[in-house]
Amino acid sequence: MAVFTALVLVCQLSTPPQSCDESRAIDVISTRVESEFACMRGFQESIARGALREGLGETVYMKTQCVRRKTTSTAANE
Repeated sequence: MAVFTALVLVCQLSTPPQSCDESRAIDVISTRVESEFACMRGFQESIARGALREGLGETVYMKTQCVRRKTTSTAANE
């Protein structure tokens, strides 16, 4: 069974998009979601209403990612 984690990475404009990851981001927001589709849904509105909107496009940019993390299920072993 897979669990999905939605990530919003906030990176400096000087950081190339291909290098913007959890270790280089100046801020990371993550939440567990039920599907890959849910990873990309609703973040623009949340960011637009929050404090992270300051500087977007001027000094920082936002990158979203969906990470699949495998979990072990004890029910499958029974």
